[in-house]
Amino acid sequence: MESIIFNIESGIARITLNRPKSFNSFNRAMALEFQKALDICHNDKEVRVIVLSGEGKAFCAGQDLVEVTDEKLNPGFQKILEEHYGPIIKKIRSTAKPIIAAVNGVAAGAGANIALACDIVVAHENASFIQAFSAIGLIPDSGGTFFLPRLIGFQKASALAMLGDKVGAFEAERLGMIYKVFAADEFEESVNKLAQRMAKMPTKGLALTKEAFNHSFDNNLMQQLDVESKLQIEASETSDYHEGVASFLEKRKPNFKGE
Repeated sequence: MESIIFNIESGIARITLNRPKSFNSFNRAMALEFQKALDICHNDKEVRVIVLSGEGKAFCAGQDLVEVTDEKLNPGFQKILEEHYGPIIKKIRSTAKPIIAAVNGVAAGAGANIALACDIVVAHENASFIQAFSAIGLIPDSGGTFFLPRLIGFQKASALAMLGDKVGAFEAERLGMIYKVFAADEFEESVNKLAQRMAKMPTKGLALTKEAFNHSFDNNLMQQLDVESKLQIEASETSDYHEGVASFLEKRKPNFKGE
């Protein structure tokens, strides 16, 4: 893989978008490599949590406009949406591992919406989020019209999508767009601590929690209660559940295996 940095260590898979000269904007190669990395994480039992970040000063500037304006390189919008961003968002939501978006800098366009599709979003204090689509006559994609109104409400989402205002990290946290902001000098350490904490948690239970939230987007309360019942029974049959109960009764720290 040339467009991303990918490694797995101590249960933590790190996917780093690696096109810093173009602010980690997506071209076809990076989109396909990113999907491949997500597939590996989904299938590797050793992976307990995934951390997504960007190399250099930016998280991701969205689509590489040089690619879409090059007559030879341009894959076309249909291919970009159906083979790049659509599958990326689907894999983020269906991957049976929690995904932390560690937004280290500007997240614009598809870059912002890919981050918001992740399970937990944390940001560097100097990071920002921009729905940059309207500036070039496009609509938010990569799940932006789905996640953003659910995170911050219809009116605010509509305004940000149409006006393209930059939202700083602290404002994003205040709006409920992201989980937490980390200070500049503590960002990497804080992300590492969060990843290490989640790598020691009951991975199967977290995956089932993720699945439950996915169903909640379509269900009414009665349907969601049925989903909770089904998934809770599945969770109660995991080794981690039995370890969690045993550790509680024995007044010790649990040793979850992610199974």
